[in-house]
Amino acid sequence: MSLLQTIDTNPSFAPKEALPLPERLISGNPAFKTWAQDASKDDKVLTGVWEATPGVTHSIKGTTFEFCHILSGVIEIEEKDGETKTYRAGDSFVMKPGFVGIWRTIETVRKIYVVVND
Repeated sequence: MSLLQTIDTNPSFAPKEALPLPERLISGNPAFKTWAQDASKDDKVLTGVWEATPGVTHSIKGTTFEFCHILSGVIEIEEKDGETKTYRAGDSFVMKPGFVGIWRTIETVRKIYVVVND
């Protein structure tokens, strides 16, 4: 087994589809697709590609650390009691454990993610 993992940004396999939890939905009708591509043995580290259609949701990281690299689309993230930042194709960011804010998908977004669970 190789210890080098390539993330396919245009996977050919079917994604897992989901909707936001009702308590997380603020507005719109966003839908999510996840193409999970790798996970550590204990699922502490997860990687893959995620896509969301326009809408607004609460983003709550809890004890999770997440790195994101935007492949396409536009989002705004408003940190609770903080500023609003806009990210688009080519941008990368990290949401650290304890992050609470609002995620606005302005244009359908596709990102590479790396999630580290505590």
